[in-house]
Order: sequence, then structure tokens, then C-alpha cells
Amino acid sequence: MFRQSGNKKALLALSAMAVFPAIAHAQDDEGEKKKPNMHELARVSSLPKAHADFSQFRYRPAGDKVIEQPEAQRILFRTPGGVPDGYAERHGNAVIYHDRTGRVVRVQSLDDENTGTE
Repeated sequence: MFRQSGNKKALLALSAMAVFPAIAHAQDDEGEKKKPNMHELARVSSLPKAHADFSQFRYRPAGDKVIEQPEAQRILFRTPGGVPDGYAERHGNAVIYHDRTGRVVRVQSLDDENTGTE
């Protein structure tokens, strides 16, 4: 009788050792690998990227870096140090330029440029 209970304990111990390392290993893999967020998935997406023509945006602050945002139909201006310096958006037949506080600093009419009557 003692021998049977010993066999049951040994069998239970062996089965536990076979199951628990697999569970622990799966948890370690999940802990090490982080699921990608939506921004990371969008970068590697096979969907076509938004494209916009910003050649009509004439004004650029001197020395600023221009960052295009085709999804929002706007461009951002940043100083060489990376500080936001304003943005420009197209609204109908005009391009509106804003400073870093959001105040309108310049309005560029697109109708005049397209007809060549500047």
C-alpha cells in the first residue's frame, strides 16, 4: 500500500513538472515581449500611406525644420532645437500659417498663385 501511494505521488510530481515549466516559460515570453502599439503597427503596415502636395505652402520660417503631416493636411515648423514654432494648414483656397501660440500670422491665397496673377 505504501508503495502505491508513493507511485501516485511520484506520478503527480512528474506530471506537475511537465506542466508547470511550460506555463512558466509562456509567462516569461509574454513578459519579455511587449505587444506592438497602434503607432508601431501603422509604421509597418502594408496599407498605402497618405500623400499630400505641400509645394503650394510657400512660407517657411528661417532656420526651422519642416515636418509634413499628410493625414492632417498640414506642416509643422520646429526650431533647430526641436521646439515647436508653428504650423500651416490648408483651408479651402488658402494656406493659413500659425505661430507657436496658434495665432494666425500669415494667409496665403491659392487662387492668385494658380491663375498666375501675383
